[in-house]
Amino acid sequence: MGAVLQVLRDAGVVTVTDLMAATGLVRTTVIAVCDDLLDRGWIQEVEGSSGAQVGRPARRFRFDDRAGFVVGVDVGEARTTAVVADLRGRVLGRATRVFADPAPARRLVTVEAAVDGALADAAVVPAAVLAATVGIAAPVDRRGRISHGQPFWEAFDLGFERRLQERHGWPTLLANDANLAALAERWCGAASGVDDLVVMLAGERIGTGVMEGGRLLHGRSGAAGELGGLALVQGVGSPDGIAALCRAWGAEALRPGAPATALQDLAGPAGTVEARDVFRAAAAGDDVARRILGRLAERLARVIGLLGTLFDPELVVIAGAVAESSTALLEGIDQQLPRFTATPPRVAVSVLGDAVVSVGAVRLALDHVERHALDLELGAAAR
Repeated sequence: MGAVLQVLRDAGVVTVTDLMAATGLVRTTVIAVCDDLLDRGWIQEVEGSSGAQVGRPARRFRFDDRAGFVVGVDVGEARTTAVVADLRGRVLGRATRVFADPAPARRLVTVEAAVDGALADAAVVPAAVLAATVGIAAPVDRRGRISHGQPFWEAFDLGFERRLQERHGWPTLLANDANLAALAERWCGAASGVDDLVVMLAGERIGTGVMEGGRLLHGRSGAAGELGGLALVQGVGSPDGIAALCRAWGAEALRPGAPATALQDLAGPAGTVEARDVFRAAAAGDDVARRILGRLAERLARVIGLLGTLFDPELVVIAGAVAESSTALLEGIDQQLPRFTATPPRVAVSVLGDAVVSVGAVRLALDHVERHALDLELGAAAR
């Protein structure tokens, strides 16, 4: 049954003959499976035929992508975003909420509000949701548990899973945000079809999701891809990401006595410079901003060189909210990279922007639904 459902999900309208050819099953088995899937609510029978024919019209079926829905949640430092998607992964609703209180219990309330907002935006009732995934900036092991030494996230882990399951009865998965970014990029992003891959979330702090042979690496306790050890790497010194470094180096550029720079006009009321300001000034030809981007390119090349030596990926994708601007760094990274590794990977920037974690959360929830599809009985609420 799983093989038939997979073909139907990936195809459009198919006939029994099409399914026989794709699965190798005999006609009577395919018909019995399709009738069962019809009863379960996973597929629909399409009336009519595709052309002129003699005799009884061929039965034609299609996957019902609104037979159920999934929820994906990205929990960041300052805000959380929830999305609702159908069973083909198309996002139907989205909502973002800002954390006003950092306490875990209050953050849980805010996450629930984002989920409720996304459901309302998609016009989907909670009973139609088949699974949810939550992405967090913490190591998560293969069992979906935060495994070591992070009391804040451990409190979030237990509270959120319990609350969602008590409130809605949804299977709720927890996952590391960089791992979800890797799933997203391989599914529908810059790494589509790439099996040996590193996706680097490089906004405030650098974290990576690593795939080898198309399989996510977790490590014993979920810490594979954690890069706190960058503090020990010469020329790097910390896991700070592009946004954090732009602020720090931009502040240096605004000190009294520093060379004149367009960043002075772009600085905020508190005299702070954001990453977008540095990239904008560099694009306009500002020498100080260009030197900052040069430092960023070399630093990222050192990090990617380390990743190239450790994991030998085909591709490294720079992802997150800063990804679009990071295109300006690619030339410098490519020039520097051979200095730091004998196996330089290709480097690309994500096209998924700040949605990359929520897209990966949708993918993981869909994977769960597909693995347990035959255990799920769908009713009218899913429509």
